[in-house]
Amino acid sequence: MPSSTFTGTVETEVLRIAYERRGPAEAPVVLLLHGFPDDVRTWDGVVEPLLAAGYQTLAPSMRGCGGSVFLDARTPRSGQAVAQAQDAIDLLDRLGIDQVVLVGHDWGAHAAYLVAALWPERVVRLVAASVGYGTGIKPGDQIPINQVHAYWYQWFFHTERGHEALKSNRQEFCRYIWHLWSPTMAFTEAEFARTAASWNNPDWVEVVLHAYCVRWGAAPPDPRYDALQKQLTPQPKISVPTTVLHGELDGAGLVASSEGKESYFTGPYQRQVLPGVGHYVPREAPAAIVEAVLHG
Repeated sequence: MPSSTFTGTVETEVLRIAYERRGPAEAPVVLLLHGFPDDVRTWDGVVEPLLAAGYQTLAPSMRGCGGSVFLDARTPRSGQAVAQAQDAIDLLDRLGIDQVVLVGHDWGAHAAYLVAALWPERVVRLVAASVGYGTGIKPGDQIPINQVHAYWYQWFFHTERGHEALKSNRQEFCRYIWHLWSPTMAFTEAEFARTAASWNNPDWVEVVLHAYCVRWGAAPPDPRYDALQKQLTPQPKISVPTTVLHGELDGAGLVASSEGKESYFTGPYQRQVLPGVGHYVPREAPAAIVEAVLHG
């Protein structure tokens, strides 16, 4: 970790959120929300160019990852995107930050879309990687068969074998995921180990399992977020300028899954397919994220 990184925590009603913050306090903020299975190290290639361009960066550990922990053992370990969106707003509120350029990848992108939809006054610009905008699987939705196949891990997590794989074999499982989802991404064992340490968080397994089971109706949502969830039906439109980046080789959310979303955006919207890039856009193509932050 660079020596100039400031690490801290804030407490919300449910979490102690750990974060890394870099850059001068008066500079505009880029909020960086990571995905699964990943952690704040995914932004290492993005942060320095943003600092050089005059921004400060704020990268929290998402709930259940790294140093972000629940305050009460009785609180449901929800992995709902709307819960993660609320976490982002709570973080900004605790730090006294009014507006950000918002960047999200994977889970972080799901949350970032909802922040932009529900709290547009907090977002100057949105950059979403590897995920198209959606607010949940709806009855009657037709999922292409190749995407059904790519979602194998989500079905696996509905089984006891899947639970056990995360509990007892998470590093091997996630290493396989990295290779499968980003087939051309090169990474060292040391790089993987630095991120894998974040998955030793005591809440990580429960949050991950809930995220994928609640998505398909196999787990109950956390009633704490019911009011926010109701605001997502019908799917709200996003007014802030938005750039979507999607790797053509993405093995999780196939590149076609982010197509045809233009009608949900009332502000400037563009989608870029990145040749030769897989799922982990921040790690594989950090310059594309930096360019989208700086120039939209």
